[in-house]
Amino acid sequence: MKNFHRFNEATAGKTYDSKLMARLLKYAKDYWLLLTTSVLLLTLIAGIDIARPYIIKIAIDDYMRVYDRPITEYENTIDFAFIPSSALQLVRYEGTSYLINGTFNSNDTNYKIDKIDHLYQLVTDNEIFEAQSLSAEEVRSFRRNDVHALGLLSILYFLLISLGVLFNYIQVYLLNYTSNKIVLKIRNQLFAHLQKMPLSFFDTNSVGQLVTRVTNDTETLHEMYTGVLVNLFKDIFVLCGIIFIMLKMNISLALLSFSVVPIILISAGFFRTKVRIIYREVRTKLGAVNALLNANFSGIKTIHVFNREDQQFKEFDKNNQELLIAHKKQNFIFAIFRPSMEVIHSLGIAIILWYGGGQVLRQSIEFGVLFAFINYMKQFFQPINDLTEKYNILQSAMASSERIFALLDEEPAIKDTESVIKGHSFLGEIEFRNVWFAYHDEDWVLKDISFKIHPGESIAFVGATGAGKSSIIQLIGRFYDIQKGEILIDGMNIKSIPLKDLRENIGILLQEVFMFTGTIKDNIVLNNKNFTEEEIIKVAKYVNVHNFIEKLPKKYDEPVVEKGNNFSTGQRQLLAFARALIFNPSIFILDEATSNIDTETEGLIQDTIKKVIRDKTTIAIAHRLSTIQNCDKIIVLHKGQIRETGNHQQLLQHKGIYYHLYQLQYKEDIDLAQN
Repeated sequence: MKNFHRFNEATAGKTYDSKLMARLLKYAKDYWLLLTTSVLLLTLIAGIDIARPYIIKIAIDDYMRVYDRPITEYENTIDFAFIPSSALQLVRYEGTSYLINGTFNSNDTNYKIDKIDHLYQLVTDNEIFEAQSLSAEEVRSFRRNDVHALGLLSILYFLLISLGVLFNYIQVYLLNYTSNKIVLKIRNQLFAHLQKMPLSFFDTNSVGQLVTRVTNDTETLHEMYTGVLVNLFKDIFVLCGIIFIMLKMNISLALLSFSVVPIILISAGFFRTKVRIIYREVRTKLGAVNALLNANFSGIKTIHVFNREDQQFKEFDKNNQELLIAHKKQNFIFAIFRPSMEVIHSLGIAIILWYGGGQVLRQSIEFGVLFAFINYMKQFFQPINDLTEKYNILQSAMASSERIFALLDEEPAIKDTESVIKGHSFLGEIEFRNVWFAYHDEDWVLKDISFKIHPGESIAFVGATGAGKSSIIQLIGRFYDIQKGEILIDGMNIKSIPLKDLRENIGILLQEVFMFTGTIKDNIVLNNKNFTEEEIIKVAKYVNVHNFIEKLPKKYDEPVVEKGNNFSTGQRQLLAFARALIFNPSIFILDEATSNIDTETEGLIQDTIKKVIRDKTTIAIAHRLSTIQNCDKIIVLHKGQIRETGNHQQLLQHKGIYYHLYQLQYKEDIDLAQN
């Protein structure tokens, strides 16, 4: 049998795979408009983030610095004590503000204010300027345009913040909506694909592993679409915008600020190597814990029966401790990396303060530029720090996508051929011609099996465990394909009949009845909305289950708990009869239908069987030979071969395998009666 590609967590660790990413992007193709809108909104958000420090820089340098800088634009809002020149300057001396008729470098020059009569003058080593004392009100009046401009900048800043919040809300909503739609599509595709897989696929792959593919792995892809795929654009926009603005404001200070980038890249590279190894180990240990949990909860009855609670806890504790150690290693790496990035970040800001501060003192750059640089350095480091988290998400998404696509690429071993015949009206004739079958390689379960069942005929298969009885049933429904020979229904090879048509016309009643969570009605019709209430009640009466249902508080709407554990084995078996017969199949198969049930329920089932075999092709497998005595033909299997064929009386007279089986069972029944 062909096995599904088993994904090894311990060897998974590919950070990026262009082929996998291309396949992931195909799912996003249908939502390109929403994703494009999200990217555009991210561009606007990035622009707003970049603009905020620059607006503050303009406010500081152009409108807030009222002292010790030239003033070329002003209005006659005060009475000048002198005739103003083309440029004026405000200075602060001994707690008083003065307006100077002219400009000078107040940082590099010693000066003092002298009062001569009612006039003031500012005296430096080389120059003398006319001066005028100003009150606080006169200063505000003189800088009225600056105050107005600061008001406008404040409004602009607030509007940008508000727009940023609005754009961010819309972008987050759109991105998560789109990602959820993509994941919904992938999950549906996975579920539909799994439903097409043959039983051999589920024989070799654990249910827990498949559930993880449909749930956890797809959720990881959701994180990748929301956290990496689109938001990566914002990080790129922010970094490019910051680099451009910083170079535009001051090239030398910008280049000096970028001197810490190589240190960042080296640290990130070292971290990436270490965290990749630890990340694999954590996933491997977590997988071991999950596997142990699944095994323990599935076998909880066995654990209680054999009093193995302490031993199982020790085994779980051992695996859990190993997971804890792996997490400690991961935490240690992060505990080193994040503070290291903070140190580098602080180093960058220290460089700016040292060099930029000196430039401000020398009036080579303005204070607003230094303020903007410090803010931009903080923003510059944020995307770089985010890349470590995005790296983990991307690595996990690559591993998940590889597992998902490995599953989707697994072709169903059993599927319709190109030459199927549709619309066939089933009569119920079944024929096996020299059939050979093995579940694995050439370990033959059935060897050269040939028989024919006519429409409406009832036939039973008996034999020891492992003789091949249940395999024949599986082959008729084409749940497995044979290696040699041919299986015919109404003279047609079952491979030429569409699987849907084939299985719709075969009703199978298994020994172990599976009940779905829902109601009794749901379990009878299996979510088929085409059946009326009258049809459901009619089939329930036919299989002798209606009286039991009517005694329930909610009757046909009675809830069914997981696996139908709120009903007895016999009740579940009768409900399964109703489920199988409501679809009116041409062929009816009973696999140990009366085993493990009480005598009263067995009587009801026997009565139902008598009704069924009168008008349908019926195949029965039973250990209790009393249940098949009325069958038209009995086939005795032994080690995968047909050894005897005939009705009940003929086989007893033959005194072969069937006779000995009957004698053994008859003796057991006598012994039980005597006890």
